[in-house]
Amino acid sequence: MKKTVVINVVGLSRGLIGEHTPFIKSFLDKGSWGAITPQLPAVTCAAQATYLTGKTPAEHGIVANGWYFKEEHEIKFWRQSNTLIQSDKIWDKLKKKDPNFTCANLFWWYNMYSNADFSATPRPNYLADGRKIPDFYSHPAALRDTLRDELGDFPLFHFWGPKTSIKSSQWIADATIKTDSLHNPTLTLVYLPHLDYNLQRHGKDFSKIGKDLREIDAVVKQLVDHFESKSANVILLSEYGITNVTNPVHLNRVLRKEGYIGIRVERGLELLDAGASDAFAVADHQLAHVYVKDPNNIDKIKNLLKKVKGVEQVLSGDEIKEVHLNHERCGDIVVVADKDSWFTYYFWLDDKKAPDYARMVDIHKKPGYDPVEMLTDPKDKLVMPKVAWKLLKKKLGFRSVLDIIPLDATLIKGSHGRIPEDRNDLPILISNKKGDKIADSLLATEVFGVIENHILDT
Repeated sequence: MKKTVVINVVGLSRGLIGEHTPFIKSFLDKGSWGAITPQLPAVTCAAQATYLTGKTPAEHGIVANGWYFKEEHEIKFWRQSNTLIQSDKIWDKLKKKDPNFTCANLFWWYNMYSNADFSATPRPNYLADGRKIPDFYSHPAALRDTLRDELGDFPLFHFWGPKTSIKSSQWIADATIKTDSLHNPTLTLVYLPHLDYNLQRHGKDFSKIGKDLREIDAVVKQLVDHFESKSANVILLSEYGITNVTNPVHLNRVLRKEGYIGIRVERGLELLDAGASDAFAVADHQLAHVYVKDPNNIDKIKNLLKKVKGVEQVLSGDEIKEVHLNHERCGDIVVVADKDSWFTYYFWLDDKKAPDYARMVDIHKKPGYDPVEMLTDPKDKLVMPKVAWKLLKKKLGFRSVLDIIPLDATLIKGSHGRIPEDRNDLPILISNKKGDKIADSLLATEVFGVIENHILDT
């Protein structure tokens, strides 16, 4: 089997490759490439599961970055157990072909408790006093100590939140090279999230994202140089392309005004009570799953949502089957935004009653994805002194809430999840494999075969 690395540059599309990415441009020019037609939803967890299994969400079960866990009556995002993927992964198949095959999974999602030989994934420590300490989980456990001794702590607060920066992707790249030098796996999967951040903050504004493109270009060069020095096949790919948006859509507010949403009030603040709701939306970028308690209400709710500005498609029944989302985890209704819009999780009608987690970076409590977590209030000129003071209080042992996230969804300028119309906005796959011709257009389910062929060198 041929040594292969798959470098996942989140958010990369053909339209971003140019003057700000000289190395990636040269890699594309020398190699072969194709545009990937995403599988709905074009979001991280679903896309990665499709690439690693060659199956659709109807088969592997990853219908979004999060969904409604019906047995628990809870909405959960960003789970980490690999057994949530209900299909064999590429390493399962290749281990059966060759017992000497090994795989390193560096920060792709659903990374815990798989049978990949080496892995690392974000896993902060939550201390009894309320603090969150940056850390990560690894297999084998000793790999965590080795990487921390060599590279320092994983920069968790640069991986997500208002402080996101190149530091997290650089750390992951350094950890990848260190793991490869120690263990020489047959297949290495590496996740570089850096472009995702400012593309969502600013959209495709090159005056603002040019620096990000140059930074990720340098990290990609470092990885490619390392793996090509070992004569590896190199695949550079992305999960989705990010497009400009101007219109946040609050589906849960629409449903609440019609009496479908159940609300629980605690300390004067409102919480969405999914188990007590007749219908609610689990928003994930430009796609939302709507779960409906009484099937007799589905048509009525469909007609309601079709009238919402920014909604392009409202699917149920066989329509969901046609887009390969017909899995028990899927909503009874699937809503897709138009090209200018995206879906918030917001369910409150008065910001004064918004839950405390709404103003915090808290990906596990929010009943939907919240890109505004990457921002602070641009009108608050004292926000950084406030953060410093709150962190100091935490270090001194006082409880302090980092309630610095604004409730203004219009600040978000880029999103993904639907299938873009422009080929330049599609995710991309580029290969350095000599003599190999990548199809000009790939389905997301075909990426699995491309990776497999690079390893089998066929």
